[in-house]
Amino acid sequence: MHRRNTGRPEAALEALPPNLRDIFGKKKMMTPQTEDDVAQMVRDAQGPLRVRGGDTRGVMSEGDTLSTAGLSGMTLYEPGALTLVVRAGTPMTDVEAALAAENQRLAFEPLDHRVLLGTTGTPTIGGAVAVNAAGPRRIQVGACRDHLLGVRFVDGGGQIIKNGGRVMKNVTGYDLVKLLAGSHGTLGVLTEVSLKVLPQPERTATLTAHVADAGAAVALMSQALGSAFDVTGAAALQEDGGFRVFVRLEGFDASVRYRAGRLRDALRLDDGDDPWAELRDVAVLRHHAGVVRVSVRPSQAPQVLARLDDDVAVQMDWGGGLIWLGGDDATALLRAAQAVCADLGGHATGIKGDFASPRFQPEPAAVAAISAGLRAKFDPRGILNPGVMG
Repeated sequence: MHRRNTGRPEAALEALPPNLRDIFGKKKMMTPQTEDDVAQMVRDAQGPLRVRGGDTRGVMSEGDTLSTAGLSGMTLYEPGALTLVVRAGTPMTDVEAALAAENQRLAFEPLDHRVLLGTTGTPTIGGAVAVNAAGPRRIQVGACRDHLLGVRFVDGGGQIIKNGGRVMKNVTGYDLVKLLAGSHGTLGVLTEVSLKVLPQPERTATLTAHVADAGAAVALMSQALGSAFDVTGAAALQEDGGFRVFVRLEGFDASVRYRAGRLRDALRLDDGDDPWAELRDVAVLRHHAGVVRVSVRPSQAPQVLARLDDDVAVQMDWGGGLIWLGGDDATALLRAAQAVCADLGGHATGIKGDFASPRFQPEPAAVAAISAGLRAKFDPRGILNPGVMG
């Protein structure tokens, strides 16, 4: 038997902005407590479903809301095996607290969208998987999908599907684990995820330097990443007509001290404070009405910025491979970035703002056909988060 909540409390409804009040006042809010509840609700759906985790990104979609918040709690945590199995609606704070008690962490550094977007809600582990979260450490350890061992989810037909397991091996069949990461809830409703976790480092050091322009910033970050000193972060912020570059090293205390000293001397860097939480959450762009995320080859970052307006605010990460752009006109900024990416082979995605064009970079015809085929297979009715990736 499944539980269904047919509406928000009146007080909560009145607290919403008028446009959201109209949406939620007419639509159902479903809060399943079990995986079987989710499956039944999906099977019973007569129209689109807006799959919601912690609702920190504020992305709207058609239809009734299906919240995974009730699917909370850890089902297995084996610190010695560096393995965590957790339900999709579990708050990120609960996951991080449990890991911290064992001196461990989620190494892929999921960002907190509330800082950049000014939203509320509660970040969840399922939300991090759904967007394939990746912070500054991606250059060393990869994104969320690289730490996923297994998933459980409900597809658009209401079937419960399990893929992967609790160890890092998956040699036969379809790798749905990787496919679900970054699908934004369009292929299935995540109910449980299995993750590899890693130890906390004994020490972290940050080195910094000011350079004249984006080209110099990318060159310096490339030198640091190409060194033998195991850099785990390379980012840059606009500052005083140029860029402030940040380089991070992590590990055992003696090792970090030695590597930081060698790298400081080799690249003429200074010791710096710890900016990595702010860089992860793109805090510097939080006051901009429009924010666009661009992914290109690091060597292409100066070309991207050269073709945009001078008044665009910039944060670079991943050695220049990830560029965050801030501006006042969200649609104009997105269109300009997508035009550049169409020429260079990159991707520009609208993250914050009211966009009059698709938020995601238009796909080449061949890739679009594959994407459509996958959605038709996993969600033949097209009811899961329609338009979210359009």
